[in-house]
Amino acid sequence: MAYAGTATLTISELREFASFTPCEQRYIRRSLDVGLGRQDAFKLWARNADEMASIRRQYVAYQDLKTLRTCRPNDAGFEGLDDFMGKLMRMAAFDLAQGKLTSFSAFRFLYERLLGAWSRPWLPGAFCGAAALPQIRPDRRKVLLHSISEAAATAPGWSDREPSFYPEWIEKEAA
Repeated sequence: MAYAGTATLTISELREFASFTPCEQRYIRRSLDVGLGRQDAFKLWARNADEMASIRRQYVAYQDLKTLRTCRPNDAGFEGLDDFMGKLMRMAAFDLAQGKLTSFSAFRFLYERLLGAWSRPWLPGAFCGAAALPQIRPDRRKVLLHSISEAAATAPGWSDREPSFYPEWIEKEAA
């Protein structure tokens, strides 16, 4: 029975990923390759010099991932909050400024995999904070901030189940 529950949740994750735009799907897969060090993102994802430069900037922006994974702030207190949220918002602002993620759902999907399930309670604040920064164009800011539901922004609790589906690059011949 436990297997059936896990399979159902994995199928739910697959469906959620399929609901994202092709641009979001591509950016999430690329970001996971950069952030998790799965493959050479330059060789796999750069189609031109602009994408090569974007991937280079993404590697720099993601340098704090190792630190973020280990410096969980205390849910009850404020110790370490400034360092954690500052790094997380800077990284989130980079991703949102790329213009590839158009919703909180896509952002959450990516960051749950980059950081782990424990990060879920921190993601709405980081998303809203990053989306509201002046580095994000006003028209994009509006779309992003409207994409987060009241339920996501005010959730009283979060699942601690780790994601099980990590989308990867698939060669066209294999597909």
